[in-house]
Amino acid sequence: MGVRSNDQSLAHIDSWVQKFSLLRTRESREATAPSCRARRQMEGLRGGMWTSILLMLVVTASHCFESNAALSSDGVALLALKSSIVDDEGVLLDWVESSQTPCNWTGVACDALGNVISLSLSRMNLSGAISGVIGSLKHLTTLSLDANNFTGPIPDDISELTRLRFFNITKNLFSDGFPAGFANLTKLEVLDCYNNNMSGKLPLQIVGLRNLKKVHLGGNSFDGSIPVEYGSFGQNLEYLSLSGNSLTGAIPRELGNLTGLTQLFLGYFNEFDGSIPPELGQLTNLQLLDIPSCGLTGSIPKELGNLRNLQSLFLYGNFLSGSLPPELGSLSNLLSLDVSSNQLSGPIPASFGGLANVTLISLFRNFLEGEIPAALGDLPALEVFNMWENNLTGPIPASMGRSGRLIYLDVSSNQLTGTLPPDLCRGGRLTNLIVMDNRLIGPVPPGLAACASLEYVRMHDNFLNGTVPAQFFNLRNVTMLQLNNNYFTGPLPATMTAPMLRVLMLSSNQLVGTVPEAVGGLAALQTLQAADNQLTGYIPSTICDIPALSVLDLSVNYLMGSIPATLANCSSLSRLDLSKNDLVGAIPPELVQLSVIAILNLSRNHLTGSIPERFGLIQSLTQVDFSYNNLSGPVPTLGEAEYYSYEAFEGNPLLCGGAVLAPCSERDAPASNGTGRGAGAAKGNPDLLAWLVGALFSAALVVLLVGMCCFVKKYRHFIAKVLRKEGKIRPWKLTPFQRLEFTANELVECLSDENIIGRGGAGTVYKGEMASGEMVAVKRLACGRGTSSHDHGFSAEIRTLGKIRHRNIVRLLGFCTNNEMNLLVYEYMPNGSLGEFLHGKKSGVLDWNMRYSIAVQAAHGLCYLHHDCSPLIVHRDVKSNNILLDSNLEAHVADFGLAKLFQDSGKSESMSSIAGSYGYIAPEYAYTLKVNEKSDIYSFGVVLMELLTGKRPIEPEFGDGVDIVQWVRTKIQTKEGVMEILDPRVGGVTVPLQEVMLVLRVALLCSGDHPIDRPTMRDVVQMLSDVRPTVRTGSMDSRELKPQQILLTDDLLTF
Repeated sequence: MGVRSNDQSLAHIDSWVQKFSLLRTRESREATAPSCRARRQMEGLRGGMWTSILLMLVVTASHCFESNAALSSDGVALLALKSSIVDDEGVLLDWVESSQTPCNWTGVACDALGNVISLSLSRMNLSGAISGVIGSLKHLTTLSLDANNFTGPIPDDISELTRLRFFNITKNLFSDGFPAGFANLTKLEVLDCYNNNMSGKLPLQIVGLRNLKKVHLGGNSFDGSIPVEYGSFGQNLEYLSLSGNSLTGAIPRELGNLTGLTQLFLGYFNEFDGSIPPELGQLTNLQLLDIPSCGLTGSIPKELGNLRNLQSLFLYGNFLSGSLPPELGSLSNLLSLDVSSNQLSGPIPASFGGLANVTLISLFRNFLEGEIPAALGDLPALEVFNMWENNLTGPIPASMGRSGRLIYLDVSSNQLTGTLPPDLCRGGRLTNLIVMDNRLIGPVPPGLAACASLEYVRMHDNFLNGTVPAQFFNLRNVTMLQLNNNYFTGPLPATMTAPMLRVLMLSSNQLVGTVPEAVGGLAALQTLQAADNQLTGYIPSTICDIPALSVLDLSVNYLMGSIPATLANCSSLSRLDLSKNDLVGAIPPELVQLSVIAILNLSRNHLTGSIPERFGLIQSLTQVDFSYNNLSGPVPTLGEAEYYSYEAFEGNPLLCGGAVLAPCSERDAPASNGTGRGAGAAKGNPDLLAWLVGALFSAALVVLLVGMCCFVKKYRHFIAKVLRKEGKIRPWKLTPFQRLEFTANELVECLSDENIIGRGGAGTVYKGEMASGEMVAVKRLACGRGTSSHDHGFSAEIRTLGKIRHRNIVRLLGFCTNNEMNLLVYEYMPNGSLGEFLHGKKSGVLDWNMRYSIAVQAAHGLCYLHHDCSPLIVHRDVKSNNILLDSNLEAHVADFGLAKLFQDSGKSESMSSIAGSYGYIAPEYAYTLKVNEKSDIYSFGVVLMELLTGKRPIEPEFGDGVDIVQWVRTKIQTKEGVMEILDPRVGGVTVPLQEVMLVLRVALLCSGDHPIDRPTMRDVVQMLSDVRPTVRTGSMDSRELKPQQILLTDDLLTF
């Protein structure tokens, strides 16, 4: 007990004695008798000497406390509250009944009279429910329960805390809405309920709380519209957040009455109707306006230019249209402006040059046009300038960067011209320089080449020229140099020491000289691409001193000598392309040690000798090309070699064997010897023979052409009539893409209703058993070529698809057609589609191990289409029904490339043939009407969610307009919800939680709203493989692992 003055001590002890008589005690009356006598003693002696009284009071008080007196009513209430709390870490161990007072307990604070006025249990990893007994703490002014795992509703008894000023339950799992009695908390100033599971309509009972300064209801599941009554909170309200809910309807204009607001958050996951109310321009005290990603349409109100105190304006990710209001240039206090990913058009207002304090301007992914105002280059505080994917023209302002503050510049994918500004790195702070896909010319400025702060340099696809600055290769922080597709000339530097450089792309320039030995000094390098230049000399042996090298592409140059056997030391190499050079000698057998190689292209060189047989045993090797060399002997037949196509070996007349070439025995058979005089004469005079043959052939060709012309001219009307009448149906023609043991007629005989095994937007699929016993799947396409002589490249596209070979892609065996119908012949998948296993008659068969393997295998298939095909193939209709399972339940991606064929032919009216199937379509298609590889990745994210949840992309239980992506996002806001989404059929308690969480994380990344935020399929394969690193993803019989335990992390719950 601390030292007090006499008056304070008397007051304290009197107060204690008075309260003591009201306590609920378990002690006997005898135990309390000394206390009663003590009080009577004190009252009788109050007129005596102060010193004697003080000593007696202190002694008596000490005796009273030592008698193990019962707790105050607040202490008893706190103990009752503790009984409903789960405290796994024991942070409330000092909350015990034997305490003399609760005022020293963890998280408890009292006033001078011993009343509990503050309860702060923040970040203590507590769970359980909050008991209604909390309403007994009548003097409580502060209640902080944030960052725990409390569940259940807010108790009704909270309404008894009429002195409460501060209420914070952020980051818990509270559910339901607010109790009706919440309106009694008239002194409440802060109401913070962010990131819980609260639902229902937004509470109206809080509107009358006139002392409220902060209301944060974001990150919950409130639905319906924002009540117009929320415009009546009063002038004290400074902070209002309703973001991250499921709110709909229009933003009420009445919010413009809240003139005391300094921060307003309304975006994220809400889906509002209509536009931004101009009345928000009345909030003149506003410093932050945050309304992104919530479906807003219409134009940006010019009235927002009245918000002279505004520091941050975030409107990105909506559907806002029209032009940028010049009035926004009057926001002299603005620090951050982000209206990216909308549909804004027109020029950038010159008035934006008046934003003297702005540090960030993000206008990317709009339809802005015209030149970037020169005044933007003079903005004194500008650090981040994002203008990519617009239609901007003209130069980058010459003064850009002159302030010395610039850190991040991205003006890529526009139509900008002119040269790079000289002062971009004047302040030595520039880290990201992204100017790719424009029409920029000229050399790299010297000041930029020596910019030590640079980390990412992406200048590709321009018209830049001059030499590549030697300084680039020695920058200490640079991790990416993309200079490809320009007009750079000269040699590569002899010194390369950049310690962080991971990606070096120099392809499609006019570089000369050799590949320097110094390239081996780039210790962190993962990708080296220098294709399509004029490089000469030998492949440096030091290139395999780079341990992490994954991609090496030196194709289309003039490299000579042999392939270094030391390339086998590049253990991380996944892609090696040395094609179209002047390499000689044999293929080093050591290359079969490249255990993760996926693409190997050695075509169009002068290589000799045989192809090492063990290449077929490299399971990762999915694409090989040895064509147009001087190779000889039998081709590999082991393992994966059976999937190699004919094109991989053509142009090597001495190769034989395998599944696609003539048997070696036929090639080695002796040729017949001519014995006649003609043969002898020809052998004796080959020049004469060649002249005679040429002359006879030419004469015959002339006669044939003249005869055909005469015939057609004379009978042209008859020919046209016959073609019109009888030429409508031509005989079936089968184009095989590998050796086939059946005919077109056998395929046609399969087209009966009893053989139908599937229907879809691409057509009808039939099961066919050939005479040889081979099973195939025959897809009758929904569109035919008709009678038009122009098939929109249909046949060429089909032939391209027929060349694709990958173990996780359904093989296209052949193409059968007449002028009325097209048939595609695929290998047969006996177990049907993944969709059938998840949602059909076979549901419940797939356990977690199977689902995980299917996810990895399907990812490998899509990765091949996106990254290993040239040009890349966008599937356009990724869904569970297009992932087929063979007899071993191994996944194969089907129907790849067909959607584009239908779109190009102009004969499909099915949405799935253009953009994908309902529930799988990426959100950006609604406003771009474009499909690319990022669309496939979004669809694959949906498939992963199907594997995790067992649910279809659209289910009635999700609610109107809610798909599986939105449903999962809502569920994972709580840890309890994360476990609820998992399909109970996957194995129950035996499911490794670590793997589930990591796969869910990949699914969330793939299904991001913005394409730029989604990973590539190569990244997806890597992430999924890292979930269970030692599992062979090509087989379903992978051994069981025991993954380490992992807790649900806050990182996952923030998606």
